[in-house]
Amino acid sequence: MRTGGHTGAVPPATRTWTPGRPVDVRAVLSALRRGPADPAMRLADDGTTWRATRTPDGPALLHLRPRPTSGDVEATAWGPGAHWTLDGVPELLGEADTTAAEFRPRPEHRRLVEAWRRRPGWRVPRSRAVTETLVAAALEQVVTGQEARRSWRRLLHRYGEPPPGPTGPGEAAEGMRVPPAPADWLAVPSWDWLQAGVEERRRRVVRTAAGRAGALERTLALDHADAERALRSLPGVGVWTAAEVRHRAHGDPDAFSFADYHVSRDVSWALTGEVLDDAGCAEVIACYAGHRYRVQRLLELAGERRPRHGPRMTLPTHLPTNLPGRLPSRPAVRRGAR
Repeated sequence: MRTGGHTGAVPPATRTWTPGRPVDVRAVLSALRRGPADPAMRLADDGTTWRATRTPDGPALLHLRPRPTSGDVEATAWGPGAHWTLDGVPELLGEADTTAAEFRPRPEHRRLVEAWRRRPGWRVPRSRAVTETLVAAALEQVVTGQEARRSWRRLLHRYGEPPPGPTGPGEAAEGMRVPPAPADWLAVPSWDWLQAGVEERRRRVVRTAAGRAGALERTLALDHADAERALRSLPGVGVWTAAEVRHRAHGDPDAFSFADYHVSRDVSWALTGEVLDDAGCAEVIACYAGHRYRVQRLLELAGERRPRHGPRMTLPTHLPTNLPGRLPSRPAVRRGAR
């Protein structure tokens, strides 16, 4: 368990980015947050955003403050990875998403037209944190979002570390955590995985990612097609997991989340009024090749979800069912592919 960290006395580095276009900071970064209580990301009441991450130079804490009147974004970072993090702020906020200006929703897709109209400042983020993103995606495989977020929180609080910067009692980043380093993921014992609700199959994917962290980070230098092939060469990484990494870490606007329990159904309903499976949805969004994740995320941000009926899925414990007083749980399926 990590007990160290850094104090608010660490001097920050600052930078102001002038994008020359509208930037919806919170909407862009929302895809990187693993639930409202994510220890690695905080959306503050004052409209600013805090992000704790691990860089090639070490841990960093990033604070982003939009300046609506000037259109600037004020960035402050602490820690060994501060300058690496500040260098990446434009890409983190979508500057590498150069094809956005080419996107044209079809008039018959009224919900998508409206979603794009309401969020002209949204772009696909590029976090450059490949291993970190793959670990989080692996924890989300074939479980509900609630369970995955619970596992992420528990593991970060136990094996992550307080970020550099203002993390003392009552300070803005109190309670935040930098995701564990690859060596720390490899050191998590089996009983802690079980207590976090992570069974052996997902645990193997995390350990594989941690063991190949260097190669994973090098996929940032590849084009999107080659990056997908490299990611899917890892055991346990399929179409869904690769897409989750590509659109968050690589900034791929075409990385649609096929094999998700909900995404194809929700997107097809929003565009056509019909609930379709992956194959049917793929036909509908073929006209948006190059922008298929853009379509997905814009509709998600607009809250466009098909009507749902019936009981909510129960959460599995992934703990042995023969323990005294413990009843077997019903498995819940959220993600269909690894």
